[in-house]
Amino acid sequence: MVQITKDNAYDAVAPDDFPAMLDVERYGKRSTAFDKIISATHDHFWDPLDKKYIDFSEPYDQETQQILPDEFFPIFQTRLGENLSPSQHIRFANQSARWSLSSILHGEQGALALSASLCHILRDPGAQEYAANQTREEARHVTAFAAYIKARWGTPLPCGPTLQNLLTDIVLAPEVYKKIVGMQMLVEGLAMGAFATLYQKSQDPLLVKLCQLVMTDEAFHHKFGKIWADRTIPKLSAEEHNIVEDWAAACFQTLLFNLVNPEQMKPVYAEVGLDWQDAMAAIQEAFGDEHRREQMRQSANIFRVLIKTLLNAGIITDRTRSFYGMYVDMNELKAEGERMVGDDIAEEGIKFLQAVNFGANARVIKLAAE
Repeated sequence: MVQITKDNAYDAVAPDDFPAMLDVERYGKRSTAFDKIISATHDHFWDPLDKKYIDFSEPYDQETQQILPDEFFPIFQTRLGENLSPSQHIRFANQSARWSLSSILHGEQGALALSASLCHILRDPGAQEYAANQTREEARHVTAFAAYIKARWGTPLPCGPTLQNLLTDIVLAPEVYKKIVGMQMLVEGLAMGAFATLYQKSQDPLLVKLCQLVMTDEAFHHKFGKIWADRTIPKLSAEEHNIVEDWAAACFQTLLFNLVNPEQMKPVYAEVGLDWQDAMAAIQEAFGDEHRREQMRQSANIFRVLIKTLLNAGIITDRTRSFYGMYVDMNELKAEGERMVGDDIAEEGIKFLQAVNFGANARVIKLAAE
């Protein structure tokens, strides 16, 4: 095991070394690195079970309306998709949405478990308090997405094997850098892109509202990873940087494969009588690399946000730049600066929550970027 620790705020012990947490000197050595994002917790509090924040009883007619537009589903632009009846078309779209949102639910469960696991290994009381806060927030995301899926479909679909294996590897990894790069930067970066896209394009007002509420939390989770990167990446040796960089690239490739591979969505294709292998062949016939690059150029594209996260963190170097460059214009991405597409959406959501929580005493804040 390689434990790469360059800042005491991220010092860690083995998961089974609880006596280390009882070290009396540890309590007095609390980092202030996370104080701003911890104190900001009150500004974005929301309760998924309280209708003043969100009401999951809001109806939506899935027989006649798609939750997500056609552009989300490449199959509709293939020979197979063109032969679907109108009812099959809508059913496939909404079952695909069910699969995507089930994947998000499983990802939130992974984030909950990972945050809790950080509480077991981080020695710094400030970092530990932040991890405990995030655990609580991820738990409400699990509650919220489970409630949304129950309202629209009754039950979620099983986790795809690729995503399940990745989440398991990250949650159970003993190395702190794998947990933070894998979850706090990659999965959280992916989530910010996904929620921004759903917020902008979903045709279900309830899902739009849910995504904005979740983004008020995720924007801060994302910043925990940024703090780690700012305090760690510049201090890495070349060998250590290669380890982190290669881990990030491997995770990126796994996530890309999970989201575009019809094999992961066998139950969805079966719903409308399509074989996943036929679907994969049709999609490969219809789309090439240039189409994927064009999708990536959209600021809210989920993988574009993910790559920008890694680039801004200093994790992508000339070693892997060409790998990511297959999907995005890296120079264009760098020129955009550090502002993320989800930040504005999250800030608007925080204003709503402050008005609900504090009324006339609401105060306008910016996301704690330090």
